[in-house]
Formats: sequence, C-alpha cells, structure tokens
Amino acid sequence: MPDIKATAPEVPADKAFDPAKALAAAGETPYAANVKATTEVNGVPSATMSGRANLNGPFTGRVKMKSGKSTTEVVMTDDANYIRFTDTAGAAWTRTPRTDNGFPTSYEGYAKLLLDVGPSARRGMEEQGGIATYRLSGYLSLTQIASVDPRNHASMKTKGIAGFDIDQWIDSRGRTIRFEQRFELRGVKAANKGTFSDFGPAEKFTAPTSG
Repeated sequence: MPDIKATAPEVPADKAFDPAKALAAAGETPYAANVKATTEVNGVPSATMSGRANLNGPFTGRVKMKSGKSTTEVVMTDDANYIRFTDTAGAAWTRTPRTDNGFPTSYEGYAKLLLDVGPSARRGMEEQGGIATYRLSGYLSLTQIASVDPRNHASMKTKGIAGFDIDQWIDSRGRTIRFEQRFELRGVKAANKGTFSDFGPAEKFTAPTSG
C-alpha cells in the first residue's frame, strides 16, 4: 500500500491515545457533523457530497450532491426524503418515503477491521485539521467488508471489486475524522474520500419549504 502520509504537524505526546481503547469506548449516541465526500476516477473528482448530517444512527440531514454538471439537494428527515434538482430555477422539492439512502452512518466497523489486521495497520498519531488522530491503514477484502457494511459489500460484489485499500483517521472518541478507500474497477483506479468535522449533538432536520 502506498504511504499517503502528508507533512502533518506532529501530535504532542500528551494527546496520543490507543486506537483500540478509543474504539472500545465509542458511544452509541447519535451525533451531528459536517460531511464532505468525494469520488475520484483516475485522480479526478467525478462526484461530491457536502452538508450536515446525523451519524451513528439513522442518517438524517441536508446535503448537496454534484455529479458532472448536475447538482442535487437532498433533505432526509425521520419519515421522508426530499429532493430537488437545482439546475432548474425554481425547482420544486419532491417527497419520497423514507429510505436509508445508502449512506453509511458509522465507519467504526471499518476501523475495528483494520485493528484486526494486526500491528501493520497501526500507522501512528497524525494531526488532521487541528485534531489529534490515529491513522489506521490496510487492505480489506470483500468478505471482511460484508461483516460491517452489507450494502457496500453487495454493491462491490456486483461491480466485481474484490476489496480496497483503506486509510482511516479516528479521534480519541473513536469517531472518524477522515477516510480514503482506493480500489480498481475494470482496470480504472478509483477512490472514495471523506472528512467529518464540527461534531455536536444530534440535530432535527425538518421538511424543506423553500430555499
């Protein structure tokens, strides 16, 4: 696996932590965070998502997704999803029944799988966005992924993806701050990358009216 470590500032010794203990102590209480995710093909972004959402529980929130020249806004509430295509001025919101949208609500399972890989997965402390994090790295097979993310497993299996290289940075509370998943699809190099920031208590997202 290539070493993607950047010249991140060193983490003071008093902020270092054991990733296994951080994950073991991670709570099950939902929380909100700003989310940014990008899908890249041969190093070029092909789709992006950004917004704020509730994690570690039912995925609700408000996000904007861009793919090519198309931009879509999605609001996910406790009982419905709302979508509109912003390429058209004055586009109305369309309501659909609540679904899980395919968005993972926690990456904790991936981090635990990486710990199971062994000492080689422990890459050490790195600062990310001013936060002390521990970086975990390794390769996860399709079978391993099935145990923590059945939806992603099914999608990968359909596409013929055998697994992916993954780097994941967690904070002292076991929350994912950043992740990168890299794989090949029919000979094309692709990657899913994401960051989470500005954590806070779970928030209430309601049906949009306008704006």
